[in-house]
Amino acid sequence: MERTSSIRRKAMGRQHKAEVMIAGEQLRLRLHDGKQIKERRYHLRTYPNCFVAQELIDWLVGHKEAPDRATAVCLMQYLMDNDIVHHVCDKRSLFKDAKLLYRFRKDDGTIPFNLEVKIFMRGQRLYEHLIGEKNSILQLREEHGVAYRRAFPGCQLIDWLLQNGEAESRRRGVELCRALQEHGIIQHVANKHDFFDSGLLYQFCINFRRRRRLSELLNEGEQDDDTESVAVSTQQDNHSDSPFVVRKNPPQEGNSAFHYVGSSTDLKPAQGGRRGSLNSLQLHSAGFPPLAQLSSASVVRCNPKSVLKRHFTCEELLAPGAPFIKKVLTVIGDPLGWGFVVRGRAPCYVQAVDHGSPAAAAGVKVQQFVCQVNGQCVLDLDYRTMTRLVMTGPRIVVLEVMEPLE
Repeated sequence: MERTSSIRRKAMGRQHKAEVMIAGEQLRLRLHDGKQIKERRYHLRTYPNCFVAQELIDWLVGHKEAPDRATAVCLMQYLMDNDIVHHVCDKRSLFKDAKLLYRFRKDDGTIPFNLEVKIFMRGQRLYEHLIGEKNSILQLREEHGVAYRRAFPGCQLIDWLLQNGEAESRRRGVELCRALQEHGIIQHVANKHDFFDSGLLYQFCINFRRRRRLSELLNEGEQDDDTESVAVSTQQDNHSDSPFVVRKNPPQEGNSAFHYVGSSTDLKPAQGGRRGSLNSLQLHSAGFPPLAQLSSASVVRCNPKSVLKRHFTCEELLAPGAPFIKKVLTVIGDPLGWGFVVRGRAPCYVQAVDHGSPAAAAGVKVQQFVCQVNGQCVLDLDYRTMTRLVMTGPRIVVLEVMEPLE
């Protein structure tokens, strides 16, 4: 259990690091376009490709990347802590809202190129190359009666790597792809297999082109260190990685690079939904799309407030005489999913239930703590891991929950 938890934490950490790197790179390119990054002189010395901290804070607040200057400073400090930005002379470890010069490490070649960064940059380059091809191998494909967008057979990716000089042999190609899988860049469409040079279907786990918001990453990073963890979404972002974005209409193509399509003989994308499935990290199987909407124009904004009056520990839930009643509920999913949202880092609890969904019909309610999923104890799992367990399981989900006594 400890080894599994350690692997899970490493995978989550790698994925979050990748999101930070993408957000930092997107910000760097926007600042270059806006002429915020340029050559500057200070104390008779010229510093190329740098920016003034105070001016950048003005820009972040003015472009609504941060609600205030203090938050903007926290965002930039977060980039510094993740080796994206640094002081031009490396004399300061803190980001100050002052007339000081800072620079993106990518602009001066000081990025610490460890294995993790190299794999990430390799994956990003491959993704951009593949997605930009006219007859890309990333296509709508079917595996075991389930259709997936922008999927590719493992053997075709190996062929492509050889044809484009990205691998010197099929063995080397498989080694590269398994490294990409280990670092959370690609995965089997149903997350059931390692990478093989075969007809099994795989997808990129990360949409490198989706616009990231710095405040989203900061909020997620802070909460990963707290008792609960949750991704963030805004109307502008429609962040499909978050299990708390509940939509009524299917996401637009621009944000649905990795979305499950549905069981179909003619591979037609699923149309018109109304419900949010339990979802995280695009792990889709069992015939369900990832998300739904509360309304066609609105999206749950930012981090939803917890429905719990206070946090409970696993020990409190299991203590003799605890004010909870245990129930076993069977949720039979439909083509739109199960219709409930979980939250929390351990134990997980039900944050929201869609009216009229299979979950509501089965008796799932907000504030219920999830103890078991299909007979497996999940009290020590966070919402991401529990989501993965449900999404890769059968259509019928048997939940053991603990409900507060009235």
